[in-house]
Amino acid sequence: MSRTIRIGHSPDPDDAFLFYGMTQGTVKLPGIRIEHQMEGIEELNQRALRGELEMTAISLHAYAFLADKYLVMSSGASMGENYGPVIVSRGKRTLEALREGTIAVPGKLTSAALLLQLALGSKLNLKVVPFDQILEVVRDGRATAGVVIHEGQLTYPEWGLEKVLDLGVWWFDRTGGLPVPLGINVLRSDLEPNLMRQLNDGFKASLEYAMKHRAEALDYAGRYGRGLDPQRTDKFVGMYVNHLSVECRPQGAESMQRLLNEAFEAGLIPRRVTLRFVEDRVAEAQLSPAG
Repeated sequence: MSRTIRIGHSPDPDDAFLFYGMTQGTVKLPGIRIEHQMEGIEELNQRALRGELEMTAISLHAYAFLADKYLVMSSGASMGENYGPVIVSRGKRTLEALREGTIAVPGKLTSAALLLQLALGSKLNLKVVPFDQILEVVRDGRATAGVVIHEGQLTYPEWGLEKVLDLGVWWFDRTGGLPVPLGINVLRSDLEPNLMRQLNDGFKASLEYAMKHRAEALDYAGRYGRGLDPQRTDKFVGMYVNHLSVECRPQGAESMQRLLNEAFEAGLIPRRVTLRFVEDRVAEAQLSPAG
């Protein structure tokens, strides 16, 4: 009898690219039946808080609240190298004006919201808006500014909006050149180590397949581009599926841990959190007498 594993990922081009090998059945996992569940990143964060999904994409910010339930996979991370979520507004705005206004964010547990509060301070008037509606909300004046993720980072000029601050550039400058950590993939920590190994290896195989068959994987990813033409789909996927997606350690993990440390020191998360990786748990199980 096969084991059903629910895998959560968001309906955007980079996640579609990462999971291409799994969704199209080219990567086989014997004895495992995969159920792909595509939802916005904040919805996935909330489902992970409830422990509903065996494997899922989440925001690094959310990991601070569920590190007791999930382990980090070292592949599949979304990290921007001197670019990231963009704060946009109608017309030129100062950072001080944003502190006094309303800022639309794609979810309070998103890494974009965490970076925003580190950059501008915690006493902000945040308005949670679905990620694919933020540009419209800002354009229509229902928020002073918004933090855009996914393809909105490329398309905001078409909505008549201007960049106030690129949070990836801000983080790069603040840390002396570290990539900005945004999304990660996690496995529920109560899974058997052998199953963890199968899923971890299968996901890496999916990513490797997509990279080797880039044209067909991009064609699939383009279905989730919401207005992106093939050239911009290629550009967007290239921004967030990179060498750090293949293996985030050591540089990516260093940046992730630093963001979690700074969030704790700023009072933005309730406790200090240390990253725990799937590969380490699997290795420990193999070394133990029972393993």
